[in-house]
Amino acid sequence: MSNLLNERPLGGLYVPVVAPFGPDGELDIASYRRYIGRLAEEGIQGLVVNGTTGESPTVSWEEVRLLIEATREIVGERELPILVGTGTNDTRATVRRTEEAMRFGADGALVVVPYYSRPSQEGIVEHFRQAAATGLPVVAYEIPARTGVRLTPEAALAILSMDGVIGMKDSSGDLTLLRELLRRGNRKPVLCGEDALLPEMLLAGAAGGFLASANAHTARFLDVLRLFREGRAAEGAARFEELQACIRLLFREPNPAPLKWLLARSGAISCERTRLPLVGITDSLKRELEPYIPAASLA
Repeated sequence: MSNLLNERPLGGLYVPVVAPFGPDGELDIASYRRYIGRLAEEGIQGLVVNGTTGESPTVSWEEVRLLIEATREIVGERELPILVGTGTNDTRATVRRTEEAMRFGADGALVVVPYYSRPSQEGIVEHFRQAAATGLPVVAYEIPARTGVRLTPEAALAILSMDGVIGMKDSSGDLTLLRELLRRGNRKPVLCGEDALLPEMLLAGAAGGFLASANAHTARFLDVLRLFREGRAAEGAARFEELQACIRLLFREPNPAPLKWLLARSGAISCERTRLPLVGITDSLKRELEPYIPAASLA
């Protein structure tokens, strides 16, 4: 089977998906299939399964397999790449999961910088070298607020220079890394992983975004990206400003609880349930999110 991520550059809008659970806390595959079917029709450039938005710390690897297989079935013949979060803080486990994700039908792996252990830059680079050697295209994921360690530009360039690494999701929280990579001649795509920073990162050279908030009002996010791609940055920034209030609310309490509530209220998924230690959102946040519930026709 040909791999879409080996055939075209990483870019555009990738949507990290939630893992819907029923009231009993068990995986709700029927709801997931309906939800993915809706997203697949929106014109996005890719899906991310088992990321932070998918509650990866509390979803078992067997459940990930079910999610990948369901996603592959729903996507069908569409040219819509499926990235799967396979990164852990154990290199052997990351390699094993990356190999298994490839067998399950993933087009690529989203591999986070190893967390908690706070390894050296050399250890991080070697971690990615081994993940990239599996043969499944790898997107490196920099998110120091969660990992406890920040990639240096030198380490990031070393990772991006690897044949098996096709790009990076930059959730570093500012433009420093992106600008430094471009200054040093990086040619592989870097995508925005901080929803609120999308316009600034696009202007600085980002090739698109991994945007959890684009689960809701997806077409409006696609319109923002289209305007920037057409060189109409002022219009794109103004259109994005219309989304900023919703984005801020979606990240006011731990992701993906606010997003799940919004998706459940719109009918896109059946239940807002998260798994502990994540809990449901406060009543005050629910009231503030009410105006941003997507129309039922989008569910």
